Amino acid sequence: MEMSELSTGFFALLGLEYGEASGDRVTVRWRVRPELLQPYGIQHGGVYCSVVETAASVGAGLWLGERGRVVGVSNQTDFLRPVGDGELTAIATPVHRGRSQQLWQVEITDAKDRLVARGQVRLQNLYPDS
Repeated sequence: MEMSELSTGFFALLGLEYGEASGDRVTVRWRVRPELLQPYGIQHGGVYCSVVETAASVGAGLWLGERGRVVGVSNQTDFLRPVGDGELTAIATPVHRGRSQQLWQVEITDAKDRLVARGQVRLQNLYPDS
C-alpha cells in the first residue's frame, strides 16, 4: 500500500500528517483545531483514540506487508493532560509482533514534549488463506 493511500479518508479529515512511517515506527502530527475540541475547549478524547489506532495500524500493516492485512481488536487510550491548541505528535512503536497478533504503543506529546495521551492497540494479523 502506498503512503498516499494511507493519507485519505478519516486521516485527512482529522488533518493528520506523517513524519515517518515504517514497520518499526510511525510518527503522526496534527494541529488542534476548533472542530476537534470537546465542549470544554480541549482536544476531544476521541481524536486521541483515533490517532492511536491510526498510527498503530499503519505501523502494524507496514510490518506485515504483503503477507496480509491487520485489523484493530482493542484500543486502550489514557488522556493525561488537557490541550486546547497547538501541534501534537504521536509516536507509535511495536511492543510485540507475532504470527497472529501485534501490540503497539503510542505516545502523544505537545509542542513542549509533554506527554498528553498514551495508548496501545492490539491488532489481528489476517492472512489471505485463513
